[in-house]
Amino acid sequence: MEYYQEILAFHIISVLSWMAMLFYMPRLFVYHMENIEKKEFVEVVKIQEDKIYRVIGFPAMIATVLSGLTLLFLHPALLDNDWMIAKLLVLFGMLIFSFSLEYYRKILAQDRCTKNGQFFRAYNEIPTLFAILIVVFVITKSIPIYFSIGITLFFGFIIYKILTKKVENAQ
Repeated sequence: MEYYQEILAFHIISVLSWMAMLFYMPRLFVYHMENIEKKEFVEVVKIQEDKIYRVIGFPAMIATVLSGLTLLFLHPALLDNDWMIAKLLVLFGMLIFSFSLEYYRKILAQDRCTKNGQFFRAYNEIPTLFAILIVVFVITKSIPIYFSIGITLFFGFIIYKILTKKVENAQ
């Protein structure tokens, strides 16, 4: 437990760096798809997408997972808490989301993406939901069920509105 606070600080810094990528990468995808006809612009965005994932996001994700596992190893009683299990489930979603960003980055780099800017605008909302849930679980040391369901439904509504906006504009 001697280095627990230092590892915790590193963990929080790693999470912040990882979240920066999770928040920004879908926004780059929006710019990419909404400016697809501007080849020079898209080439610059492709470089940004690659660097933010490989240089910032992926290493920060690995640092987050390793430091988190270290914290659990040093304080295994944390796993006896429902809020920690809930946090880990949301973390699993964040990992899937992170790998999905790499999938989309690769198909965008190959000019094979069939998604549009509206899709990525909606996709951009998901890491915010993850961040809110994790912060609430960790700070309250509980799983506020009504809040968790409410905020998830709220974000579902936001995503629905973003996805249907294009359909409304096309009519």
